[in-house]
Amino acid sequence: MELTVLGAAGTWPPAGGASCGYLLTHEGVHVWLDAGTGTFAKLQEHVAVDDVAAIVVTHAHTDHFIDVVPAFYARHYGGMGPAGLPFYSPDGFVDSVSLLVQEAGKDVLRQAYAFTTVGPGDEFDIGQMHFRTFEMTHVGVKAVGFRVEAGGGVLAYTGDTGPCDEAVELAQDADVLLAEATYQETSEQFWFHLSAVQAGELATQAGVGRLVLTHILPTLDPEISRAEAATTFSGPVDLASEDLVLEIGR
Repeated sequence: MELTVLGAAGTWPPAGGASCGYLLTHEGVHVWLDAGTGTFAKLQEHVAVDDVAAIVVTHAHTDHFIDVVPAFYARHYGGMGPAGLPFYSPDGFVDSVSLLVQEAGKDVLRQAYAFTTVGPGDEFDIGQMHFRTFEMTHVGVKAVGFRVEAGGGVLAYTGDTGPCDEAVELAQDADVLLAEATYQETSEQFWFHLSAVQAGELATQAGVGRLVLTHILPTLDPEISRAEAATTFSGPVDLASEDLVLEIGR
């Protein structure tokens, strides 16, 4: 399984950058995992629009989903893909995003996308990639993280979360933990996001092989985040920079 970072900025993208979004590829099947600002343009640098087999979104905050709207325009009006693209998201997501696009009162998003609501404990397959869903601790909306297994490798992705037991379960013994790390030790911190130190603690508790930090605020120096995570996790720590590609499993 191959993980390609399309964007990794927390909350808003910096100049020339993109918010959170990733491309998962295994045996020729491509999954768009989160779709923050700017990631649709980045996606097209790697695959054609109609080569995406499914979209998977962690929660209804715009830095994780807003680019499904221009993707909708490309597919629905631009003819760049058939109707009914599989789309997995947590409870409440579809009602929220459907308000953004209407056509003479028709919910045209539901024509372009085949929405499936997923919650804690749900499992589904996209090609040979097996997804398990875990409830994360966030604010304002339902938020989930995904554990993805394929080709003998395991990726755990938190989406947005504060510290919680479910995040440890999600990441248990994963080859790669893609963890949000919004804050640094000098930041004002809130319970619904992780700091880099807390991301390192999570990686240690779960016994993961490699920690990849994402969702770092654009105003912060990512190298400081990497150094802080390394104080609580002794394994490899990477930054989820755009176009980073990681092989997970065989």
